[in-house]
Amino acid sequence: MNKHNQDGAVNGVVISLVFAILLLIGALAFGGWAFNSRQDYKNNVDSKIAEAVAVAQKQQGSADAAKYTEAAKQPLATYTGPEAYGSLVISYPKTWSGYVDSTGTGQALVDGYFNPGTVPSATSQSSVFALRVQVINQPYAQVLQTFAAAAKNTQNPVSFSAYALPKLPKTVGIKAVGQITQQTTGTMVVLPLRSDTLEISTQGTQYQHDFDTYILPNFSFSP
Repeated sequence: MNKHNQDGAVNGVVISLVFAILLLIGALAFGGWAFNSRQDYKNNVDSKIAEAVAVAQKQQGSADAAKYTEAAKQPLATYTGPEAYGSLVISYPKTWSGYVDSTGTGQALVDGYFNPGTVPSATSQSSVFALRVQVINQPYAQVLQTFAAAAKNTQNPVSFSAYALPKLPKTVGIKAVGQITQQTTGTMVVLPLRSDTLEISTQGTQYQHDFDTYILPNFSFSP
């Protein structure tokens, strides 16, 4: 055998030996990890079971609380406004409170505030309401011009889409999402109501679910 073949054979043996050593190290490492994991489970099985049970109970408790919260809102309470301003029918969760000025002498012909629990101050600019309902003594086309101007302000973005209440599919208006007033973000539906304009809004996002689930589907008036 020449020197070249001898060197090749030696190199092959060395490579095989290194490979075998690496396999042995890997096997030992895996065995150690498996043994430690088994010992950890064996030594801490009771605490691990207790932790799993606690997590499951917490998740179940949250689910039960959410179900109770929704169930407590039923049956819906109802406000019916004067015929002169469209005979508004506003259905809202019975866990909410409401205040409505329908005298026609305020800033709006009908001016309603609704909120879970108690209604915040109607005069404070920091107050946020789950539901606001207003009948504005302005033609619908004039109110739309105000929203069209707001839409051009890139500092206060708002998006618009056509919208009709489920109970009044032939009365089509708009839904605005974003900066619905100079001070407030949220969602507002704007609809023509005879020679006036109806605005239905929720401020912020906290009560968007209630707005979409209870308020809009049950809202009606006499066009």
